[in-house]
Amino acid sequence: MATKKERSVGELYRDDPERAEAEIFGRKAAKPQGGAEAKAASRRGFLGGAGLAAMSAAVGGPIVHAAAMPGGLIPAAMAQAAPAQPAAPGQAAAPPAPQGPPPLDYPGKARGLMLLQDRPLVAETPEHMLDDATTPVDRFFVRNNGQIAADFANPDSHAFVIDGEVNAPLRLTVGELKSRYRAVTYRLQLECGGNGRSQFSPQARGNQWGNGAIGCAEWTGVPLRDLLRAAGLKETARFTGHYGADPHLSGDAARQSISRGMPIAKALERHTIVAFAMNGQPIPLIHGGPVRLITPGWPGSLSHKWLTRIWIRDKPHDGAGMGGTSYRVPTVPIVPGSNVDGRENFADMTSMPLRSILTSHANGARLAKGTRSLDIRGAAWAGDLDVQRVHVSTNFGQTWRAMRLAEPKNRFDWRRWSGAIQFPTDGYYEVWVRGQDSSGKYQPHTAGNWNPQGYGANSFHRIAMLIG
Repeated sequence: MATKKERSVGELYRDDPERAEAEIFGRKAAKPQGGAEAKAASRRGFLGGAGLAAMSAAVGGPIVHAAAMPGGLIPAAMAQAAPAQPAAPGQAAAPPAPQGPPPLDYPGKARGLMLLQDRPLVAETPEHMLDDATTPVDRFFVRNNGQIAADFANPDSHAFVIDGEVNAPLRLTVGELKSRYRAVTYRLQLECGGNGRSQFSPQARGNQWGNGAIGCAEWTGVPLRDLLRAAGLKETARFTGHYGADPHLSGDAARQSISRGMPIAKALERHTIVAFAMNGQPIPLIHGGPVRLITPGWPGSLSHKWLTRIWIRDKPHDGAGMGGTSYRVPTVPIVPGSNVDGRENFADMTSMPLRSILTSHANGARLAKGTRSLDIRGAAWAGDLDVQRVHVSTNFGQTWRAMRLAEPKNRFDWRRWSGAIQFPTDGYYEVWVRGQDSSGKYQPHTAGNWNPQGYGANSFHRIAMLIG
């Protein structure tokens, strides 16, 4: 009679993390005899004996700071997609990587990007591929809401208009934009509003981004405020509405893929630009060329690709992607998993939340036996705010070490950080990274303010490292 083959703890974490958590933390170890030790054990859950041995086997080595590991924590080695790590001769195999999205296969894009969706095309950049101060074009994430616009035979002849609550509606070709106005170049954050969505529990709607829906390229263009001044804003100008050449997924020419807008004050901020170059070259079609908006620090849906029109309005815009729960977050907490329509106690997303990532090493990194010190680096950003500090922990948050912050090139550039961490012995470690913004807030341990569309999740970055 055939016997049922049980999955290993590693396989359980890969295939069924909730059951794996129950297997490890649901059993009870030998109960300590009262006092503080008993209370600590109760808080932590099961961390000793056979359960700890099983978890150590699942992550590929002894968990060095197991005594500080929070109860119920899914190890980073099992919780995040990671590239496979080959074992050195004579060593045990590395922990199995969780099932992740397939790699993106698209002309001009790096193979390591992860394909989240192919209609519309959406691809994420793993954190370790964001290790450049200026994000290369081939490593820049991809986010579309409709079909990709048709190729432009003569990009400089493509035109867009600025109309509505202006004294003199403006029509400009890309060539005229370049020749008539003074261009600026800034290194600017561009981040999807749903970045971090996969952190929410229960799962929210939409693409399950990790932390990689972010890029910081050098964008060249004309400040939008210069164009608005040329058109002459009326006193009634309050909001913008944006339109592009991307066809709706249905093919219906009467429907917009997305048409969002922003308060006029953000449109007049000098780093909000109508861009025609990315990293010194014409913007590639996949990234919105020949001309697009860049609205740094706010949801990327406000940085409209393939720009055709900016409508100046006397009231908030009501295009596709506005209202309800679209790019809106609760102003009053709601029960996670609630089916709400966003008509009450919701507000448009504006400044993106604080976030920090480690970019020098990938999740699941395997280091040589005897490694005791390691130089690391990464990036941090905070929307309209500044990043004040970045801290790193290697002992599940018991202690934190401050990292060095480099000066940004300009406002809305991300802050690159660097420093060194130490390891007392070989084994399994988790490196946790958290930032603090200029309002004094730190990144949280877990995503808060659950919402149906999954906006604003910004818990700190965790990666697994195995030494020896």
